[in-house]
Amino acid sequence: VQLQASGGGLVQAGGSLRLACAASGRAFSSYVMGWFRQTPGKEREFVATISRRAVGTYYADSVKGRFVISRDTAKSTLYLQMNSLKAEDTAVYYCAASARAGAYESERSGYDYWGQGTLVTVSS
Repeated sequence: VQLQASGGGLVQAGGSLRLACAASGRAFSSYVMGWFRQTPGKEREFVATISRRAVGTYYADSVKGRFVISRDTAKSTLYLQMNSLKAEDTAVYYCAASARAGAYESERSGYDYWGQGTLVTVSS
């Protein structure tokens, strides 16, 4: 599967942004999907994950209650709605797909495919 992330940009603290990740290739619904983020000098960290049929979601504590992950099977697209953004949310955001995960996956090593990343900058 090929993944193309989009929707990043510059936003003020307290604002909102929605990221999208378009998937092409093998059936979208066969993958557990996730979002990760990375800042310079730091490891890529888990943000959120969603099960194949969108029954279950799981979030990092740092974004719980502010971010919402969702997926649209008809459009083969993964989303991340980010609300109440903070300066510390500034990062390059990556979408990822896992063919071998169980219900969902929070470990970077559990993912097989990655998008190219989209930059989110939150100004304080």
